[in-house]
Amino acid sequence: MEQQQNSEFNLIRQYFNASARAPRKDVSLAIGDDCAITEIKANQRLAITTDTLVEGIHFFPDISPADLAYKSLAVNLSDLAAMGAEPAWVSLALTLPKLDHDWLAQFSAGFFEVLDHYNVDLIGGDTTRGPLSVTITAHGLLPRDKALCRHGAQKGDWIYVTGCLGESAVGLSLLKAQDRQAPFSTWEQHAVARHLRPTPRVLFGQTIAPYASAAIDISDGLLADLSHILQRSQVGATLNLEQLPLNDDLVKAIGRERAESYALNGGEDYELCFTVSDNQCVKLERALTHIGVPYTCIGQVRNHSDQNKPRIRLKRDGEKMALPAIQGFDHFQEENR
Repeated sequence: MEQQQNSEFNLIRQYFNASARAPRKDVSLAIGDDCAITEIKANQRLAITTDTLVEGIHFFPDISPADLAYKSLAVNLSDLAAMGAEPAWVSLALTLPKLDHDWLAQFSAGFFEVLDHYNVDLIGGDTTRGPLSVTITAHGLLPRDKALCRHGAQKGDWIYVTGCLGESAVGLSLLKAQDRQAPFSTWEQHAVARHLRPTPRVLFGQTIAPYASAAIDISDGLLADLSHILQRSQVGATLNLEQLPLNDDLVKAIGRERAESYALNGGEDYELCFTVSDNQCVKLERALTHIGVPYTCIGQVRNHSDQNKPRIRLKRDGEKMALPAIQGFDHFQEENR
C-alpha cells in the first residue's frame, strides 16, 4: 500500500492537480494522458519558453520549497512578459533526490499560488529521481500581429527599464555571506526578497507590445541583456548613468558606485528593458497610466558601424565614462556569480 501511495502517478494526483480555479476554457485535455491538448484562436500565435533551475547553480540547497516554486515560475513568466505574451499554460519536469511529502506539499502550494494568480494552468510534465532540478516550459498567447522581439530597435529609439535595478544581485550577495551573524536590516530583507521572489512584468509587457520596438527581460544584467537587443538589431546605445533607477536605501548603504555596478552587471532583476521610437512615446505613456509599475528612460539607441568598438557607451551628466567588462551569466564557465 505504501509503495502505491508513493508512486509517480499518486504524487501527480496529490500535489500537481491542486488548482483552486476551474480549468481554463482553452485547455481541452490536461494531466492524465500522454499529451495535453489546448486550443488556439485563429488570430493568435503561441510563445514558448523553457528554463531549468539546478540546485547549487541557480538556487541554494536551503531555499524554501515555496520560494523555489515561485522563482521557477517567475523566470518563465518573465520571458513571456518580455514578448508581450499572455501566460496560459505550463508543464513541469521535477527531479527529486528523494521522496519528501512535506517538501512536495510546500512546493505544490507555492506553485499553484503563482499559477492561480496569473490564471495559468499546469497541463503536464514529468517527475524523476536525481539531483534536485526544476524545468518549466511556459506557453503564452500573442495577437497574430503583435510580438515584442529583440531585433526591432532602431537609431533614435529611447531605452527604458522597469523597476529598480541591482536589488536582486545585492540580495544574492547577502545570501552568499555564510559568516554573517547579524539579522538582515529592512533594506537587506527587501533585497533578499527581490532575489527570491522577483516580479514578472506580465501586464506591463502586454501593455507596451503595441508601442515598443524591442524588448528583453533582465536576467543576466542590464549590459549583457541590452547587448542582445543591440546585436540582434545591429545598432549601438548610449546609457546615462545618472538616470539608472536605483533603490535609495541601497545607495545609502553601499554607495552610488557599487549600486551602479550591481545595476549594470548584477542580473536576475527580471525587469524589462525595452526600446520605443519617438513617435510612440506619448502613446506608451498614456497606455501605462494605470499600470502602476515605475519605468525610467536611461538612454538612446544610436548607429553602430565599427564592429571593433563596444556597442554600449556610458555617460554621466554628458561626460564619457569607461565601460566595465560585461559579465553575463555563462553556465559553461567554471566561475559564474
